[in-house]
Amino acid sequence: MALDPARNIRRRYSITASLDLFGMIVVETRWGRIGSHGQAQRHAFIDRAAADRHIAATLRRRGTAETRIGVPYKPVPTEI
Repeated sequence: MALDPARNIRRRYSITASLDLFGMIVVETRWGRIGSHGQAQRHAFIDRAAADRHIAATLRRRGTAETRIGVPYKPVPTEI
């Protein structure tokens, strides 16, 4: 999450990875304003290494948020 109430910035970003019925690794990225439906994008990978590279690249991009929007994203633990 990236929050800055003074500037009305309330963003969320999540990445999940799961297996589909055919054994492919599906990485789903969801983002948008907190409280909205936002957007989602799914990518399917045959092997775990490719999925890991995609996730790492996505997290690197989130790491530059403070430079781009002035507010860093902070990890929020989730429960399974």
